[in-house]
Amino acid sequence: MKTFLSTVVFVLACVSHCAAKDGDGFVSLFNGKDLSGWTQRGGDAKYQIEGDEIVGTSKLHTDNTFLCTDKDYGDFLLEVDLKVDDRLNSGIQIRSLCKDEKQELELPLADGTISKITIPANRVHGYQVEIDPSNRSWSGGIYDEARRGWLYNLEGDKHAAARAAFKRGEWNHYTIEAQGDHLSTSINGVPVAHLHDDLTLRGFIALQVHSIGGDESKEGATVRWKNIRIKELE
Repeated sequence: MKTFLSTVVFVLACVSHCAAKDGDGFVSLFNGKDLSGWTQRGGDAKYQIEGDEIVGTSKLHTDNTFLCTDKDYGDFLLEVDLKVDDRLNSGIQIRSLCKDEKQELELPLADGTISKITIPANRVHGYQVEIDPSNRSWSGGIYDEARRGWLYNLEGDKHAAARAAFKRGEWNHYTIEAQGDHLSTSINGVPVAHLHDDLTLRGFIALQVHSIGGDESKEGATVRWKNIRIKELE
């Protein structure tokens, strides 16, 4: 009897292990109940849960606000569905950092020059995948928040299909891949950005509510995220 039970336990363990390996390897970053595993940094915009969504709401006279994962990630595949008010600019931070003390940095630019910048204490900085419902339509482009500015914009005819991928007023599916120095994005299955940059190879992921300054016409604008899941890559 003992041998039989041992065999059953062994078989069940194998089944469980195989099922885990047969999955797609993604892990949800939102438990659907609360914001455990996330920390708000920067400004005072509001984050709340509505059903299966995390909702960020703009607020007057506050800085850019970020809801940041407590865990850092290096190489990964990130998928998220999002919907944003046309009045609001937003973004998804990847491999991002936030330091307790002010930093004085000298950073190389694309033209070969060196930029000397100061990053204030407690300022979120790092790669940002753009959410841009404006007429410019640079959604999916890559911006270096609080450091070097645009690294991959969507200017010109060669990016026409990428600019058309984002659907205003609708849910959009973002896929973001970071592996080594290569960063790539797609929206609704359309490739958007691909960039080689090795300034930061590991950091947190964050959901941004952009500052609106004192513009009362943008007060209360929302950005919504759901189905936020990540697969770490070897």
